[in-house]
Amino acid sequence: MLNFEFAENPTEALRATFRRHASGVAVITTTNEAGAPVGFTATSITSLGATPPLVMFSVARGASSFAAIAQATHVAVHTLGVKNVNLAKRMSEDHTKRFEPADWASGPEGLPIFDCATSVLICKIRQILNVEANAVVIADVVDGSIGEMDEALLYYQRAYQTANPLPEWPSL
Repeated sequence: MLNFEFAENPTEALRATFRRHASGVAVITTTNEAGAPVGFTATSITSLGATPPLVMFSVARGASSFAAIAQATHVAVHTLGVKNVNLAKRMSEDHTKRFEPADWASGPEGLPIFDCATSVLICKIRQILNVEANAVVIADVVDGSIGEMDEALLYYQRAYQTANPLPEWPSL
């Protein structure tokens, strides 16, 4: 017998499920057609494979950053640690203030780079798949750099969290 009560509403089931699924936090940046920096906080980033090195992330097509992503050839994917929680919050709020203060610099491909991130990948967009009101972006990793080590920043239960170390598990 199952211990689950299945929801009648699939949308609510999806929301409740992903509130219970911790996700790593990243910031995606690019530039718009005028060369201005554009970016957003993402928890949908994942490795698609290592041979070739690919990443994928999703973005709402109605998001303020989507037009720039749709026309971009490259993006920078920044992974964040606990010390970057304010950056994560700022990049998810008012899009007109995301690059204030000027704590970033222009990097490879002219991409806005936050050097406080735990790592940054420079990626060439391979494909954008439009799915309903969202888009899945698949990109080739063309370069990368590792920053300062930090405790993982997670998004869980609609809030930024950190992972606590697991206790020692007995050997089987």
